[in-house]
Amino acid sequence: MHAMTAANLRSAFGGESMAHMRYKAWGAKAAADGFPNVARLFTAISYAEQVHATNHFRAMAAEAGAHLVAAGGGFGLGTTSANLAGAIEGETFEVEEMYPAYLAVARAQGEKEAIQSIHYAVSAEKFHAALYAAAKKAVDAGRDLALGTVQICEVCGHTLEGEAPAKCPTCAASKSQFKAFA
Repeated sequence: MHAMTAANLRSAFGGESMAHMRYKAWGAKAAADGFPNVARLFTAISYAEQVHATNHFRAMAAEAGAHLVAAGGGFGLGTTSANLAGAIEGETFEVEEMYPAYLAVARAQGEKEAIQSIHYAVSAEKFHAALYAAAKKAVDAGRDLALGTVQICEVCGHTLEGEAPAKCPTCAASKSQFKAFA
């Protein structure tokens, strides 16, 4: 793998790994604050971030050895509203800045596995930002988010609310490969 693509994937792996853990912590805070559906949303999206990190890790299977990994990661454990604002900011950054740049480099360097892994992640992050924005609007109005079952594709991390589709719109995985958070 070309050095620049490998460095970008390591950064993305670090960022997704931190998002996974951060969303678990923020989900526990939402539950403690009396927002069980927001807590469930954080838990579901935490799982999607784990899928993204795993895909990035697999794309770098031949990149053995220790590396210092620079990755942007939001910190702080605030109110549920503040935590949702942090989640929206992080997801929006990935969609608008980080992943488009990483994808352009991977394409220029012909790194097919990296292209696929990045495509999977950026496709899901758009939905994450929208779901978090709806949750923040509800929390800021003093109520929990009205939320159906959240479905996460175990192959690519595609995220949706409602019934799992027959095939994932991002990676074409079957309905059986969706994990439900009800």
